Amino acid sequence: MSLLRSAKGNFKGRAAASERRAGVIADGRCSPYLAQTGAPVRLQKFLAESGVASRRASEQIILAGRVRVNGEIVNELGTKVHPGRDQVQVDGAKVKPRRKIYVALHKPRGYICTRRDPVDRRLMSDLLPVEWQHLQSVGRLDRDTEGLIFLTNDGQFSLCLTHPRYGVRKTYRVTVAGCVEPPLLDKFLRGVIDDGEKLKADKARILSANNTSSILELELMEGKNREIRRLCAGLDLKILRLQRTRIGPIRLGELPEGKWRILTEAEINSLLPAI
Repeated sequence: MSLLRSAKGNFKGRAAASERRAGVIADGRCSPYLAQTGAPVRLQKFLAESGVASRRASEQIILAGRVRVNGEIVNELGTKVHPGRDQVQVDGAKVKPRRKIYVALHKPRGYICTRRDPVDRRLMSDLLPVEWQHLQSVGRLDRDTEGLIFLTNDGQFSLCLTHPRYGVRKTYRVTVAGCVEPPLLDKFLRGVIDDGEKLKADKARILSANNTSSILELELMEGKNREIRRLCAGLDLKILRLQRTRIGPIRLGELPEGKWRILTEAEINSLLPAI
């Protein structure tokens, strides 16, 4: 066996073991956590997430009468199904729901979060196994920002972590030029107006400061586009390094730069306590 084949086999084995620890079973069935969060979804969404076709194309498949749910033809777009409970067929072939995957990645500086780039910049997805290229990032970090980011194929999970109404806080470590004095922290909390948007931190503290640079810890809830960079610019601070260190209760910890791990069932539950 070649070294390459051996490495691939070991990698897949580690990935499968991580998925089992996260409550994902190899044959696509879900752990009790995943089953209980499997709320009914629209049929066209289920088909799209299962890889049958795009959502719009799935709608046409339904309207054409090609879909059966529990043996009955369904051609109404408002129909909902329970993934893993209802039996769905397209043209007589059973549709199996894709297993849900939840990945934590330490994004390095210089990578972008889009899945494709016309100028061939480095993509965050390049750091993942080929079979996980379909995963979507939960929110984004700009090219020059590093740190913790999640990727998943669970749209509801992504929504709950990014929409302001759910109040999931993100914590950042910000290195800026010069010595930041404590009175400036109040300005972070009061915020600034930039391009008609109010930008502010919910919490701010100084971790260290000297005449050359200062390290701040900022906590945000909403996470508007490039909010910390725009906020610091509004306060005449030059950012030297920006790193996200925490999402909700999940910390970046010792995860090496450019490496990933599967979130555990307990971690997923801690992120979604209301679901």
